[in-house]
Amino acid sequence: MKKILVAALVLLAALAAYLLFWPVPVQPVAWAAPASPGYQGAHAVNDRLAGLTLIQLPQGETGPEHVVLRDGKLYAAMASGRILRMQPDGSAAAIYADTGGRVLGFDFDAGGRLIAADAIKGLLAVAPDGRVTVLADQVAGDPIRYADAVVVARNGKIYFSDASRRFAPAEWGGTFEAAVLDILEQRATGRILEYDPATRQTRVVARGLSFPNGVAFSPDERHLYVAETGRYRVWKVAVDAHDLDAGSGSAQAQVLLDNLPGYPDNLMRGADGRIWVGLSGPRSAKVDDMAGKPFLRALTLRLPRALWPLPVPYGHVFAFDDSGRVVADLQDPSGRYPQTTGVTETADRLYIQNLHLGVLGWKPR
Repeated sequence: MKKILVAALVLLAALAAYLLFWPVPVQPVAWAAPASPGYQGAHAVNDRLAGLTLIQLPQGETGPEHVVLRDGKLYAAMASGRILRMQPDGSAAAIYADTGGRVLGFDFDAGGRLIAADAIKGLLAVAPDGRVTVLADQVAGDPIRYADAVVVARNGKIYFSDASRRFAPAEWGGTFEAAVLDILEQRATGRILEYDPATRQTRVVARGLSFPNGVAFSPDERHLYVAETGRYRVWKVAVDAHDLDAGSGSAQAQVLLDNLPGYPDNLMRGADGRIWVGLSGPRSAKVDDMAGKPFLRALTLRLPRALWPLPVPYGHVFAFDDSGRVVADLQDPSGRYPQTTGVTETADRLYIQNLHLGVLGWKPR
């Protein structure tokens, strides 16, 4: 009996030492998470996103994270690194390009090139023949570790997010795993970058953001709307800002939407001036409670992944106007179509982007 007790105490001591001292890749900092408003007001619970029509993707393809309609064809970025081109009903799907990385956002420039934010490779240009060229993979010698979303201005300049300067998906198990690490750590190392094709130079527009994700232009293209996934908000940032610290209180960077009920992801311009937002998951009370407790967030990573406080499956997208007013809200509490990263609005449909599924859902507009 004594031997059993001693063995149990040794095991408990070993477990305590593991939970307290085992190295983890994050160095969390405290931050003040706002009290979650829950699903109320403009985001009151509804089922307007339920019952999507599903387009089956080609075998082995998953995660249509970003979708664009151009010249009557749908382009969709896949987890495989491929960009598929298909008819609006999903038929005749074919590989348009393969970057060998993971494209999370893309746009087209005036010359017809597909400009891609590839989380593995950096900022890329894909020619109409599928040839891939790296435009930028560093800023003044500092690597671009997590290119995430991109928009091309009418003057040709390209604006894109570098979601984390700490956790590159190529080094930390993929885009989802790296995002979890960055958001758990909360060091807010993300930034917004500008690439000028005329000079081939890249500069920092704004920094100090907690996993900046989707980007979209204001109508006059003097400002960028930026989804800050890690802190549940959307910013309005001046494109002519230079290395601006988003938390400095400057008039060039203001919070437009705050304390959202989930993690904002892609931003996409729709019809009638609205901007669509995908919430990739709902907020977790456990995560918010740990905002001011860095030690507990580090301890979380020492637990089996099944015990991590990951978002529960929940479908949710909404749209806002340029004043920040919510003008549409669609939800699917059943979670049958989870990790809704954004919306692509066409003349007659809403395509709902997602992070991991082997289908692309849509509903009549």
